[in-house]
This record gives sequence, structure tokens and C-alpha cells, in this order.
Amino acid sequence: MHEHSSSRRRRASIGTGTVALSLGLCLCAGQLIAASPAAAATPAVTPVAAAAAAPKVTPSIWASGARTVKWGSTLKVTAKVIDPTTKKVAKGTVRLQGYTNGAWRTWDTATVRNGVVSLTAKPTTTAWVRTVFTGSGYNQRGTGRFKVTVKASGAKVLAEAKKHKGALYKYGASGPKRFDCSGYTKYVYKKTTGKNLPHKANSQQKHGKAVAKSKKQVGDLIVFRNGSYGYHAGIYAGNGYIYDSPRTGARVGKHKIWNNNYVVRRLVA
Repeated sequence: MHEHSSSRRRRASIGTGTVALSLGLCLCAGQLIAASPAAAATPAVTPVAAAAAAPKVTPSIWASGARTVKWGSTLKVTAKVIDPTTKKVAKGTVRLQGYTNGAWRTWDTATVRNGVVSLTAKPTTTAWVRTVFTGSGYNQRGTGRFKVTVKASGAKVLAEAKKHKGALYKYGASGPKRFDCSGYTKYVYKKTTGKNLPHKANSQQKHGKAVAKSKKQVGDLIVFRNGSYGYHAGIYAGNGYIYDSPRTGARVGKHKIWNNNYVVRRLVA
């Protein structure tokens, strides 16, 4: 009877020691560290670990940026992330993403260290944009998406004009493989701005905004004239050159402006 009681006391003593070890665990970097291998193997650790695991914080994030940009220009977006528990900047990584071809794609990435981070991209088409934050100890958090409209620009017009360098001239043709002069300008402006120009140089000089020769910019329409009649059209390439489809037997290319009797029409801002 005495021996039986002693045995019960020993088992109680061992049980008490196990509880003491279980309560002596520490939380380091979000992980539970046991005081000894024996304690780690004790089933009683499991509920303690679950209770001690620190929950991740959901940060607050703000982002701002232009809603409209010209093709070829840089979109700049700024973002700030705050830890709501400390009211301080949350450190981690912010990604600038655009929704294109049915998926979110990362355009730029920046590390948040203090204050506001800046991210940049050069979108080529109108797209939905968002920023997404990830950081150790935080739940991933993104801003609501916002739409960025990409407007046609002279740079876009010129980029399209260059794509057709080497295309052979053909009277009455308006692309995409062969062009006459006004068929070439008609095709390029339709492709880049959505505007429909007539298939005749003389008629094209009446479209767009009139611009002084000294103010002409890359992407402007140049119409050469005989008196006031427009007989040839091209696209200004800068430094006194145009891209055009010159004549039978020639190909689309970059050529020097050869006379001063021409008008400038602007079809993009």
C-alpha cells in the first residue's frame, strides 16, 4: 500500500516537471523553440505552440500615379506601407504590376526601407495597374487596381513608321506589305491613333492641326505641295528627315526633306 502511493507520487512529480518544461518555451522569429529534446517530443507541446504562434499583421498600403500617359513616356507610381500595430513604415517589397494578356505581370520592384517608394514602367497599351506588398511577418496586401490610359504620341507614330522600312512602293496600295505615299501615312496613323485619313495626299493636308514648320515634331504628318496642291505625304522623323514611300521602284525608308514647300499637320498631342 505504501509502495503503491510512492509510485503515484513519482508519476505525479514527472508530470509536473513536463508541464514546467512546456511553459519554459520561447518564441523566436515566429517559431517555437523547446527547452530540451525531451520536452519537444512531449505531446503537450502542440497546443502551447499553436497558442504561441504570432499572427501575421495585415499592413495598410497607399499608392498614387498618373491615370494617363503618352506612349513611350514613363509611368511613375509611389507607394507607402504602414504597420497598423506600430503606426510605422512596414519593411518589405512592393511590386508594380499591370494586367496584360489575361494575367498580372510585374513591371517593377522596390524595397521599402523608410518613407515612400517609387516604381516606374513604360506601358505600351492601356492597362489596369496595382501595387502589391510582401514582407516578413505580414500578410500580402495589394492596392485596388486603377486604370492607366496610354495615349498615342509622336514617338508611337514614328515607331510604327520604322517597322515598314523596306516595303516596296505600289500605286494605290495601303499596306501592310506594300504602300504608295498616302497609303503609307494612312496605314501608320490608323494603326497608332485609330484615325482614318483619306487615301490621297491632297486631302490629308486638311486633317489634324496646322503647325508651323519651325514647331514640327517627330510623328507629325508632312505633305509636300505644288502650289497649294498636296502631291506627296510622309511622317516627320526629326532632324530634317521623313519616313515615306517615295515612288515606283523605291522602298519605304528615311529620306531628307528636299524642298520647303510643305505643310505640317499634327494628329497626336
